Amino acid sequence: INPGGLARHQTEGLQRKCREAGVRFVNVSPIRSDTAGFLDAEWLPVIPNTDTALMLGIAHTMLDNNWHDQDFLDRCCTGFDRFASYLTGKSDGVVKDAGWAARITGVSREAITDLARRLATQRSVIMVNYAIQRADHGEQPIWTSVVLAAMSGSMGRPGCGWGAGYATMDATGVAPGRPSVPSMPRVPNPVPDFIPVARIADTLLHPGRTIDYDGRRLTLPELRLIYWCGGNPFHHHQDLHRLTRAWQHPDTVVVHEAWWNTTAKFADIVLPVATSLERDDFAAGFSDPHLTAMPKVREPAGEARTDHDIFAALAARLGYEREFTQSRSEFEWVRHLYEQTRDGLGNDAALPDFDDFWHSPCGVALPALGGPFPGSFEALRADPQASPLTTPSGKIEIFSEEIDSFGYDDCAGHPTWFEPVEWLHAEASDRFPLHLISNQPASRLHSQYDNGGHSLSSKIRGREPVTINPVDAASRGIEDGMIVRVFNDRGSCLAGAILSDAVMPGVIQLSTGAWWDPAEPGRSGTLDRHGNPNTLTGDRGCSRLSQGPSAHSALVDVAVYDGLLEELCAFTPPHLEH
Repeated sequence: INPGGLARHQTEGLQRKCREAGVRFVNVSPIRSDTAGFLDAEWLPVIPNTDTALMLGIAHTMLDNNWHDQDFLDRCCTGFDRFASYLTGKSDGVVKDAGWAARITGVSREAITDLARRLATQRSVIMVNYAIQRADHGEQPIWTSVVLAAMSGSMGRPGCGWGAGYATMDATGVAPGRPSVPSMPRVPNPVPDFIPVARIADTLLHPGRTIDYDGRRLTLPELRLIYWCGGNPFHHHQDLHRLTRAWQHPDTVVVHEAWWNTTAKFADIVLPVATSLERDDFAAGFSDPHLTAMPKVREPAGEARTDHDIFAALAARLGYEREFTQSRSEFEWVRHLYEQTRDGLGNDAALPDFDDFWHSPCGVALPALGGPFPGSFEALRADPQASPLTTPSGKIEIFSEEIDSFGYDDCAGHPTWFEPVEWLHAEASDRFPLHLISNQPASRLHSQYDNGGHSLSSKIRGREPVTINPVDAASRGIEDGMIVRVFNDRGSCLAGAILSDAVMPGVIQLSTGAWWDPAEPGRSGTLDRHGNPNTLTGDRGCSRLSQGPSAHSALVDVAVYDGLLEELCAFTPPHLEH
């Protein structure tokens, strides 16, 4: 994938070159397939949601052996002394050494010590995936990984340091970035109220309730109308039965959709919207600086309109058509935004004129920006005073005075190990002894085109595949290809079993994106016939700091399904009377 563009797809080739050059990869994950097989990565299976404890054990080992980069910590960071007091147990009486971490994470003391030595003595990058934050206390592994990179001695050096989401964002680190590409101007919003996006069900169920968020107290507003354009809450939200109950509270739900997915089926008004093949546009790759023309290949089907046409028609009815369109058609906006991009470069030769660009089959390259960039770790290491970060101190905040001042019991002023609500050492694991990992699917993007041939070809008897370690399968009488029921108190879903040691014992992998197909929507404990993991995930905020989703903190069990295998309705349009 290349986010926002269609350009060169360099990632696999560059990863192969890294491996051929002698770069060693270590995959710390419950799932071996998180890295490509050709990387020959060393796999360290870790109990889900214990990454923070593992990194604290590594950090203590580095500190205890004087392997840390004290110069970088002194010049470019703040608060390391407070963090060190926590590592050594001076502040709470618990020493976070390798043995302590091993007991929590399932990774051996020897492996933790060896990893600490290698991080400190070899040029290294610590990369965390985006999904690691979507768990109880999900801020902590992100924060801890930055601190570990700062301790390692590699932060701010070429090819070293810290990064997030490389697997998702494709060309991160490949190109130094691109010039800005103008977008549609925003109309000022006179409504100051907002909610953290993962708290939509709470807002609908409990208007007027107050919650903590990022140092503030927010009052959840009463929502009488929902207008949803882009995204699919019945794909990405947790505890879908709870969301269904919440979804009954507003008076009206309006949705832009091209497909009869669950969100469209649960709407009062569906505005059929054109797909990207039915509108004119251009794509702007971010980390691979490239512009690609996207002329429509057909007119919108039936009465479907483009998003722009729908909004323009609504603006006209509200008396704001001229302010919204600025007297431009949709295609004139495409031309205008391209020409703004071209003018912004200040060099007529940098990009061709619009007509030449529009008819170019390969698009055009944007000039790459030079570095080091202000706010980068490289610039920070070179001169912390001249190139501060955007933190309150201008440095990497190992201890944050601001976060500490919030007084949250679930997010301290420095990276901290908090035991998750649901994990393999929790009391609930007696009833639900498997940890559910609901990662991104290989056969589609999120839930998009789950009804397409490529995604459908990955199903087992029409159900989403779930990967189970052979040890866990054997104790439950599960064989490869069987239809199984995955369940907990929140709900249950059907899936097709794939037996593989690519997931560690005690863990199952059921990717997101199967269109939800509940037998009794809104009734907790009831069955989804298709295999959407958010039937099972808990709708809890990560912490009072972020209120983010905590989908990756979910315990379940799996059993052979011996009931009637009902016909799927996920892709069946509703009956419409004309």
